Amino acid sequence: MPDTEKQTSENRRQQAQNAPPVLVEVKNLSISFRAGPGLLNIVPDLSFSISQGERLAVVGESGSGKTVTGLAMLGLLPPRHAVLTGEILLEGRNLVGLPERELRKLRGRQIGMVFQEPMSALDPVFTVGQQITEGVRQHFNISRQAARERAVEMLDKVGIPAARKRLDEYPHQLSGGMRQRAMLAVALACEPRLLIADEPTTALDVTIQAQILDLMGKLSEETNTAILFISHDLGAVSEVCSRMLTMYAGQVVEDAMIDSVLHRPRHPYTSGLLRSLPRFGRKGEPLPSIGGRVPPPDTMPTGCRFADRCPHAIDPCHMPQPMLPLPNGDAVRCHRHDELNLPGSVS
Repeated sequence: MPDTEKQTSENRRQQAQNAPPVLVEVKNLSISFRAGPGLLNIVPDLSFSISQGERLAVVGESGSGKTVTGLAMLGLLPPRHAVLTGEILLEGRNLVGLPERELRKLRGRQIGMVFQEPMSALDPVFTVGQQITEGVRQHFNISRQAARERAVEMLDKVGIPAARKRLDEYPHQLSGGMRQRAMLAVALACEPRLLIADEPTTALDVTIQAQILDLMGKLSEETNTAILFISHDLGAVSEVCSRMLTMYAGQVVEDAMIDSVLHRPRHPYTSGLLRSLPRFGRKGEPLPSIGGRVPPPDTMPTGCRFADRCPHAIDPCHMPQPMLPLPNGDAVRCHRHDELNLPGSVS
């Protein structure tokens, strides 16, 4: 074996030994919804893991299966309509099929979630303080006053000024940025091991967005909380996360470290997403885009699901594409990954 290959193998072995323990492992997860007499499969055979303290991004167009995956991990999909198979292991415990009573013990305490739109996620008829203290008193045997003090502490930690005053205000009395911070306070009040952040900066101006992203990063570092960051904003993802899953039409098509994928994506879809980011110095040039549309769930192709939109597709692409491990530890669902030199966002 050449010296360089030995070195790479040794580096990977050392990284595996020093890696933090796995917190969540999703194995062969399939998510389907009842549609008429049959089932419509939205997410087929999804597998990934999140280590303790890791910040993992899930990116892709709307309809890729990002949000539905996050909701499935918390058991928030409607049981009468959604059918899940496979495993969602939280430190070895399978959450799929867990009774609602057991799931309620986990929500907030082990896994917290920041939903897409804080104005609709926060209940308008309860004060911010009531919505934070409800979860705290649910999971900890403390008095109402102690729970209020915990709520003040959390509002202060997420950067809301005059936290004690804001405690008794209603969501409509807060600005968009403050509502998003309040949502973070609700999600983090019980010190969960994993925070699922679903488009946490949508509809915020760039200044507030930067503050929220910086806050999430700092809180994760201080508490060793893992983050599953669901977004279509690759700029935000690169600020917060260390690893990125690219999802397309319900499948993970690339699993790579952020630094690696920004420089050299291995899947044409990931490359297309990165190339569509606006860049300085390109005034007057058309912004690259990905032609076509995501196929509907009931007409998915049998081979590569991106093949009909891919400029690099050839006949073998219409055969099933497995995830292929790469020497650096990344993985990609494209049999042409070695022969394509795809542009990223960093030249």
